[in-house]
Amino acid sequence: MFLGEARTPRGLRLYAIGDVHGCDELLAAVHSSIEADLLRQPSDDYRVIHLGDYVDRGPATRAVLDRAIRLKATDPEHFIFLGGNHEDLLLMFLNDPVEARATFLRFGGIQTMRSYGVAVDNGQHLSDVMDLRDRFAAALPDAHRDFMSALPSFVRFGDFFFCHAGIRAGIPLDQQDANDLRWIREPFLSDESDHGVVVVHGHTPADRVEVRPNRINVDTGAVFTGRLTCVVLEGTGYRFL
Repeated sequence: MFLGEARTPRGLRLYAIGDVHGCDELLAAVHSSIEADLLRQPSDDYRVIHLGDYVDRGPATRAVLDRAIRLKATDPEHFIFLGGNHEDLLLMFLNDPVEARATFLRFGGIQTMRSYGVAVDNGQHLSDVMDLRDRFAAALPDAHRDFMSALPSFVRFGDFFFCHAGIRAGIPLDQQDANDLRWIREPFLSDESDHGVVVVHGHTPADRVEVRPNRINVDTGAVFTGRLTCVVLEGTGYRFL
């Protein structure tokens, strides 16, 4: 099943948003664009699917998670939130700070902790890592930790399969490993085979949206470029906000 053949369920419009990475103003702007799109072109039903990586790198992780939790609570029918590798990494740091510290801090954990008011020394020594974890854990609301811990790894509508990173070819979709769904790059990105669905994903930032016959990558590096992208899928067609 390739793009152009793949079809959404009848009467259902799908919006899928790429990696947010602490850019709350961009996320709010995309949500406003979706509202305006629905006013211009009403749909019988719709879903707004967030593809993960709400945290790290950008300045406003706390605000992004507040927004996500509020939307999930007030409109769970229409708003769907999937988990990404950065949510995994944050939880790994809380659970095993010595093992995860270097990767977490290198890939945006400093900005995340600062968004919660936690002072972070860029040159943090390993001897201080437990104190850093404890201060961050104390500042992180239980609702934020619970939200990240409960995020599903995928959702499927019709002929479109949504996940953060991608899939491993040759494995049935319902048997995909959660680690692959959140972390994989190769061999998925180079694979041109028919997966039986079109995979809509983020995780690997690109200068522009990548549209391939078997996948759509909507991670346009919002934290680096200022462009947070949303793909709109309806019937067999697609467009971008």
